[in-house]
Amino acid sequence: MSAAGSVPITPLSGTQSNASRIAELRKNEPRSAVEMWNRRVAKSPGRTAFRFHDGTAWKPMTYAEADLAAREIAAGLVAAGLGPGDRVCLLSQTRLEWALCDVAILLAGGVTVPIYASNTAEQCEFIVRDAGAKLVIVEDDSQRDKVASIRRRLPTVAAVVQIAGEPPRTDAQTLGELRGAGRERLAGDATLLAARGQAEPESLFTIVYTSGTTGTPKGVVLTHDNLVASMCAGGRALQVGDDDEQYLFLPLAHILGREMVWAGFELGYTTAFSRGTAQIKDDLLAVRPTFMAGVPRIYEKFHAAVSAAMKQGSPVKRRLADWAVQSGMTHAAALRGGKRGGGIGHWLADKLVLSKLRARLGLDRCRFLISGGAPLAPEIAEFFHAAGLLILEGYGLTETTSAVFLNVPERYRFGTVGPAMDVVEARIAEDGEILVKGPPVFRRYYNNPEATAEAVEPDGWFHTGDIGVFEDGFLRITDRKKDLIVTAGGKKVAPQPLESALKAATPLVAQVVVYGDKRPYCVALVTPSEAAVKQFGASAADSAELKAAVQRAVDGVNANLASFETIKRFAVLPHEFTEATGELTPKMSVKRKVVVEKYGAQIDQLYSGPAPAEH
Repeated sequence: MSAAGSVPITPLSGTQSNASRIAELRKNEPRSAVEMWNRRVAKSPGRTAFRFHDGTAWKPMTYAEADLAAREIAAGLVAAGLGPGDRVCLLSQTRLEWALCDVAILLAGGVTVPIYASNTAEQCEFIVRDAGAKLVIVEDDSQRDKVASIRRRLPTVAAVVQIAGEPPRTDAQTLGELRGAGRERLAGDATLLAARGQAEPESLFTIVYTSGTTGTPKGVVLTHDNLVASMCAGGRALQVGDDDEQYLFLPLAHILGREMVWAGFELGYTTAFSRGTAQIKDDLLAVRPTFMAGVPRIYEKFHAAVSAAMKQGSPVKRRLADWAVQSGMTHAAALRGGKRGGGIGHWLADKLVLSKLRARLGLDRCRFLISGGAPLAPEIAEFFHAAGLLILEGYGLTETTSAVFLNVPERYRFGTVGPAMDVVEARIAEDGEILVKGPPVFRRYYNNPEATAEAVEPDGWFHTGDIGVFEDGFLRITDRKKDLIVTAGGKKVAPQPLESALKAATPLVAQVVVYGDKRPYCVALVTPSEAAVKQFGASAADSAELKAAVQRAVDGVNANLASFETIKRFAVLPHEFTEATGELTPKMSVKRKVVVEKYGAQIDQLYSGPAPAEH
């Protein structure tokens, strides 16, 4: 592994070194996450930090109220035995208390170790044991029972705290009880937390275990400096502030969701917590956020729902909708080309149709949307841009404290993940791998020096494992290094562009996995979308009409490919991939290895019989 011969991308400003340039950018940043929080509380005590739904209505919480809650929880953690540097696992869905506990752990001098609520008991056991956690905070009865089933194998865990519900006394104490104990401790010693939160830039902020599409999770160690650098760079890029409000449904165990909360502490915007993915539609109508981060699958679902709605109604309404979208497409294309666009026609289209579409989505106040975690089809981005909603795609990993490349409202290019953030250096290695370096980039994996040495050069260059190219400073991700298909004929095929193209070619396909490693040609497994199930019924996978429609989409994609890249055969699977059935990670990335193993018989069938004819 070597960066020798790689091509530097980030330009220097005159004779100024990158180090001095970055130092100048960062001279007024807080030294730690705790200082970031304290500065925001002091500056904006009466402003709304969070909005949450208490079961009956949406309620606000100010920074002063949040600080009081976090400090009482922090003191309760100290009373429960948390010492400086001790790890606390957080096992919960995204909710207000997750964020309050995260702040509290840091105020108490601890280190947060998030766990996805969807993880199995065995996966939880690995993380808790590897991190050596002192306490575990669980969301509810189901998560408590998960931990209880493995508790005897967790020697470092001294206590379990439950956010919601009433646990048996032998299993856990409630968060309310912990907070009450903390209130009492603070009443007796107001300086209890004073020395606890004095974190240094290189102090541990968190250990985040990668969900991983394959292999054993690795604990990514992120420092306070990693977090601060990332949050401040993101703020400079997006220009959001205390007049903004985001809607957050992403899992806080994922670094992007966590970053979106902490960036609010630096920049002053309000975070409205989702009630869950089933309530996103209703939540958006109530919250009407000015921006939101999501994964491509969410925007694909929005697109499918809007497209289906546009096909409803009278012929006149359908023609009006088609005209408005086409007008929006022309206007958006002009904007992307650096032209003014607009005109009376587009104004009318927006007033009659497009503005109403945004309002029906709850996005009438939205300035932009952020997409990350996987590639977003350019066609999806273009459609929403036509509707007046700009989706900004970014790129980052847990190891880079989320985004290190990001399109911004003033500078964006669909199909790319944008230019590098201002504190990040980037290179493309000789084999096409993307390498990054800078303050947001992690230093090591927890308890795993071998993995650290494999991923990080001695001089700090991190090997992302992704393949990409630069276009006028914009990074285009072409594939995962380990996902590249090498056919039996020695040809290399990047599956992700093919998968994205096929999903974009028809609304009847939800997910696609292209396979062909060490095989004579490429094949695809596809899952039917909600639209396909509505149109063809629960047994859509058996529908000859659906298969014919998918074949037409495959033919259209193949027409633009070299012969060795083309998808020669496909199989329609009965259901969409889900996290519950093990094919998706919590951030909705497909676990290729799992899919290939689970549907091995279907794949073998695609390679049986005579070889398909060349086109």
